[in-house]
Amino acid sequence: MTDTQQLDDYIVNHSDPEDEYLYRLYRATNIHTIHGRMQSGHLQGRLLKMLVLMQRPKYVLEVGTFSGYSAICMAEGLREAGVDGSKLFTFEINDEMEDFTRPWIEDSAVSSWIDFRIGDACVEAPKLGVAFDMAFVDGDKRRYVETYEAILPLMNPGGIILADNTLWDGHVIDPAYDHDHQTLGIRAFNDHVRDDKRVEKVIVPVRDGLTIIRVLNDHCSGQSVLC
Repeated sequence: MTDTQQLDDYIVNHSDPEDEYLYRLYRATNIHTIHGRMQSGHLQGRLLKMLVLMQRPKYVLEVGTFSGYSAICMAEGLREAGVDGSKLFTFEINDEMEDFTRPWIEDSAVSSWIDFRIGDACVEAPKLGVAFDMAFVDGDKRRYVETYEAILPLMNPGGIILADNTLWDGHVIDPAYDHDHQTLGIRAFNDHVRDDKRVEKVIVPVRDGLTIIRVLNDHCSGQSVLC
Protein backbone atom coordinates (compact mmCIF):
# COMPACT_ATOMS: atom_id res chain seq x y z
CA MET A 1 0.00 0.00 0.00
CA THR A 2 1.41 3.39 -0.99
CA ASP A 3 1.63 6.35 1.37
CA THR A 4 -0.92 8.14 -0.81
CA GLN A 5 -3.35 5.26 -0.49
CA GLN A 6 -2.85 5.15 3.27
CA LEU A 7 -3.60 8.87 3.48
CA ASP A 8 -6.67 8.48 1.28
CA ASP A 9 -7.94 5.70 3.54
CA TYR A 10 -7.26 7.84 6.62
CA ILE A 11 -9.26 10.73 5.15
CA VAL A 12 -12.20 8.48 4.29
CA ASN A 13 -12.14 6.85 7.73
CA HIS A 14 -12.32 10.25 9.40
CA SER A 15 -15.17 11.56 7.26
CA ASP A 16 -18.87 10.76 7.42
CA PRO A 17 -19.55 7.22 6.18
CA GLU A 18 -21.11 6.35 2.86
CA ASP A 19 -24.61 5.02 3.43
CA GLU A 20 -25.65 1.58 2.23
CA TYR A 21 -27.73 2.84 -0.74
CA LEU A 22 -24.88 4.93 -2.12
CA TYR A 23 -22.48 2.04 -1.58
CA ARG A 24 -24.72 -0.23 -3.65
CA LEU A 25 -25.06 2.43 -6.34
CA TYR A 26 -21.29 2.88 -6.49
CA ARG A 27 -20.78 -0.87 -6.92
CA ALA A 28 -23.54 -1.20 -9.50
CA THR A 29 -22.15 1.68 -11.52
CA ASN A 30 -18.73 0.05 -11.65
CA ILE A 31 -20.22 -3.31 -12.61
CA HIS A 32 -22.79 -2.21 -15.18
CA THR A 33 -21.25 0.85 -16.84
CA ILE A 34 -18.05 1.25 -18.83
CA HIS A 35 -16.78 4.37 -17.09
CA GLY A 36 -17.58 3.68 -13.45
CA ARG A 37 -14.74 5.87 -12.21
CA MET A 38 -16.59 8.91 -13.58
CA GLN A 39 -18.96 8.90 -10.59
CA SER A 40 -18.18 11.10 -7.61
CA GLY A 41 -17.64 8.43 -4.98
CA HIS A 42 -17.62 8.48 -1.19
CA LEU A 43 -15.32 11.41 -0.30
CA GLN A 44 -16.49 13.80 -2.98
CA GLY A 45 -20.08 12.84 -2.32
CA ARG A 46 -19.74 13.82 1.34
CA LEU A 47 -18.09 17.08 0.28
CA LEU A 48 -20.91 17.90 -2.13
CA LYS A 49 -23.49 17.27 0.56
CA MET A 50 -21.55 19.45 3.01
CA LEU A 51 -21.27 22.32 0.52
CA VAL A 52 -25.01 22.18 -0.10
CA LEU A 53 -25.65 22.31 3.64
CA MET A 54 -23.33 25.32 3.95
CA GLN A 55 -24.79 27.18 0.96
CA ARG A 56 -28.43 26.23 1.67
CA PRO A 57 -29.51 26.72 -1.95
CA LYS A 58 -33.09 26.68 -3.12
CA TYR A 59 -32.25 25.55 -6.65
CA VAL A 60 -29.24 23.51 -7.74
CA LEU A 61 -28.20 22.72 -11.31
CA GLU A 62 -26.17 19.64 -12.18
CA VAL A 63 -24.60 19.23 -15.62
CA GLY A 64 -23.84 15.54 -16.11
CA THR A 65 -25.92 13.15 -13.98
CA PHE A 66 -24.15 9.95 -15.05
CA SER A 67 -25.33 7.29 -12.56
CA GLY A 68 -26.95 9.72 -10.12
CA TYR A 69 -24.46 9.34 -7.25
CA SER A 70 -23.61 13.04 -6.97
CA ALA A 71 -27.25 14.06 -7.47
CA ILE A 72 -28.35 11.91 -4.55
CA CYS A 73 -25.58 13.32 -2.35
CA MET A 74 -26.56 16.91 -3.11
CA ALA A 75 -30.24 16.11 -2.63
CA GLU A 76 -29.40 14.73 0.81
CA GLY A 77 -28.01 18.17 1.58
CA LEU A 78 -31.16 19.84 0.29
CA ARG A 79 -33.34 17.62 2.47
CA GLU A 80 -31.33 18.35 5.60
CA ALA A 81 -30.99 22.09 4.86
CA GLY A 82 -34.77 22.31 4.92
CA VAL A 83 -35.19 25.19 2.45
CA ASP A 84 -38.83 25.24 1.41
CA GLY A 85 -39.35 24.14 -2.20
CA SER A 86 -35.70 23.33 -2.83
CA LYS A 87 -34.90 21.25 -5.90
CA LEU A 88 -31.96 19.81 -7.81
CA PHE A 89 -32.32 19.90 -11.60
CA THR A 90 -29.89 17.40 -13.10
CA PHE A 91 -29.25 16.93 -16.82
CA GLU A 92 -27.67 13.96 -18.58
CA ILE A 93 -26.97 14.37 -22.29
CA ASN A 94 -26.37 10.66 -22.89
CA ASP A 95 -29.83 9.11 -23.20
CA GLU A 96 -28.33 5.61 -22.96
CA MET A 97 -27.76 6.23 -19.23
CA GLU A 98 -31.43 6.80 -18.46
CA ASP A 99 -32.44 3.15 -18.01
CA PHE A 100 -29.69 2.69 -15.41
CA THR A 101 -29.87 6.04 -13.65
CA ARG A 102 -33.57 6.83 -13.36
CA PRO A 103 -34.49 3.83 -11.16
CA TRP A 104 -31.63 4.60 -8.76
CA ILE A 105 -32.78 8.20 -8.42
CA GLU A 106 -36.47 7.36 -8.15
CA ASP A 107 -35.87 4.63 -5.55
CA SER A 108 -33.66 6.85 -3.38
CA ALA A 109 -34.89 8.46 -0.17
CA VAL A 110 -34.39 11.92 -1.71
CA SER A 111 -36.13 11.43 -5.05
CA SER A 112 -38.63 14.22 -4.36
CA TRP A 113 -35.76 16.72 -4.29
CA ILE A 114 -34.43 15.63 -7.71
CA ASP A 115 -35.71 16.56 -11.17
CA PHE A 116 -33.79 14.27 -13.56
CA ARG A 117 -33.87 15.20 -17.23
CA ILE A 118 -32.28 13.84 -20.39
CA GLY A 119 -30.92 16.65 -22.55
CA ASP A 120 -28.24 19.27 -23.04
CA ALA A 121 -28.14 21.48 -19.94
CA CYS A 122 -26.70 24.37 -21.94
CA VAL A 123 -29.88 24.39 -24.03
CA GLU A 124 -32.49 23.18 -21.56
CA ALA A 125 -31.52 24.82 -18.25
CA PRO A 126 -32.19 28.39 -19.45
CA LYS A 127 -35.73 27.32 -20.40
CA LEU A 128 -36.53 26.51 -16.76
CA GLY A 129 -36.73 30.20 -15.85
CA VAL A 130 -34.93 29.43 -12.59
CA ALA A 131 -32.11 31.33 -10.88
CA PHE A 132 -29.68 28.90 -9.28
CA ASP A 133 -27.78 29.21 -6.02
CA MET A 134 -25.44 26.32 -6.80
CA ALA A 135 -24.29 24.38 -9.86
CA PHE A 136 -22.17 21.27 -10.26
CA VAL A 137 -20.48 20.89 -13.65
CA ASP A 138 -19.36 17.35 -14.48
CA GLY A 139 -20.18 16.94 -18.17
CA ASP A 140 -18.16 16.89 -21.39
CA LYS A 141 -14.71 18.28 -20.56
CA ARG A 142 -14.32 19.58 -24.12
CA ARG A 143 -17.31 21.87 -23.54
CA TYR A 144 -16.48 23.18 -20.08
CA VAL A 145 -15.98 26.80 -21.19
CA GLU A 146 -19.22 26.69 -23.21
CA THR A 147 -21.09 25.16 -20.28
CA TYR A 148 -19.69 27.71 -17.85
CA GLU A 149 -20.74 30.63 -20.02
CA ALA A 150 -24.19 29.13 -20.50
CA ILE A 151 -24.92 28.69 -16.80
CA LEU A 152 -23.20 31.77 -15.36
CA PRO A 153 -26.09 34.10 -16.34
CA LEU A 154 -28.46 31.69 -14.57
CA MET A 155 -26.68 32.04 -11.22
CA ASN A 156 -27.79 34.26 -8.37
CA PRO A 157 -25.19 36.69 -6.99
CA GLY A 158 -23.19 34.82 -4.36
CA GLY A 159 -24.02 31.51 -6.02
CA ILE A 160 -21.46 28.71 -6.16
CA ILE A 161 -20.37 26.81 -9.27
CA LEU A 162 -18.46 23.58 -8.63
CA ALA A 163 -16.46 22.24 -11.57
CA ASP A 164 -15.22 18.66 -11.35
CA ASN A 165 -12.07 17.02 -12.76
CA THR A 166 -10.14 20.26 -13.14
CA LEU A 167 -6.79 18.57 -12.45
CA TRP A 168 -7.64 15.70 -14.82
CA ASP A 169 -5.30 13.07 -13.37
CA GLY A 170 -2.47 15.59 -13.56
CA HIS A 171 -2.76 15.80 -17.33
CA VAL A 172 -3.26 19.56 -17.13
CA ILE A 173 0.50 19.94 -16.56
CA ASP A 174 1.69 16.94 -18.60
CA PRO A 175 3.02 17.78 -22.11
CA ALA A 176 2.22 14.22 -23.20
CA TYR A 177 -1.45 15.25 -23.31
CA ASP A 178 -0.99 18.42 -25.37
CA HIS A 179 -3.08 16.93 -28.18
CA ASP A 180 -5.78 15.31 -26.06
CA HIS A 181 -9.06 17.16 -26.63
CA GLN A 182 -10.45 16.60 -23.12
CA THR A 183 -7.22 17.77 -21.50
CA LEU A 184 -7.18 20.82 -23.73
CA GLY A 185 -10.79 21.53 -22.75
CA ILE A 186 -9.94 21.43 -19.05
CA ARG A 187 -6.86 23.60 -19.51
CA ALA A 188 -8.89 26.16 -21.47
CA PHE A 189 -11.56 26.17 -18.76
CA ASN A 190 -9.03 26.62 -15.95
CA ASP A 191 -7.40 29.53 -17.77
CA HIS A 192 -10.79 31.05 -18.61
CA VAL A 193 -11.99 30.96 -15.00
CA ARG A 194 -8.64 32.18 -13.67
CA ASP A 195 -8.96 35.32 -15.82
CA ASP A 196 -12.68 35.87 -15.20
CA LYS A 197 -13.22 38.95 -13.01
CA ARG A 198 -16.90 38.11 -12.53
CA VAL A 199 -16.05 35.36 -10.06
CA GLU A 200 -13.78 34.30 -7.21
CA LYS A 201 -12.24 30.88 -7.53
CA VAL A 202 -10.01 28.23 -5.96
CA ILE A 203 -8.98 24.75 -7.12
CA VAL A 204 -9.21 22.17 -4.34
CA PRO A 205 -7.09 19.02 -4.90
CA VAL A 206 -9.88 16.64 -3.87
CA ARG A 207 -10.01 13.44 -5.91
CA ASP A 208 -9.44 14.68 -9.50
CA GLY A 209 -9.61 18.39 -8.72
CA LEU A 210 -12.68 20.44 -7.79
CA THR A 211 -12.83 24.14 -8.63
CA ILE A 212 -15.06 26.19 -6.34
CA ILE A 213 -16.28 29.35 -8.05
CA ARG A 214 -18.20 32.09 -6.28
CA VAL A 215 -20.29 34.36 -8.48
CA LEU A 216 -19.88 38.07 -7.74
CA ASN A 217 -22.72 40.56 -7.57
CA ASP A 218 -21.95 42.23 -10.91
CA HIS A 219 -21.56 39.05 -12.97
CA CYS A 220 -24.58 39.57 -15.25
CA SER A 221 -23.88 40.63 -18.81
CA GLY A 222 -27.42 41.86 -19.39
CA GLN A 223 -28.15 38.99 -21.78
CA SER A 224 -30.09 36.85 -19.31
CA VAL A 225 -33.72 37.44 -18.38
CA LEU A 226 -32.78 36.40 -14.84
CA CYS A 227 -30.29 39.21 -14.36
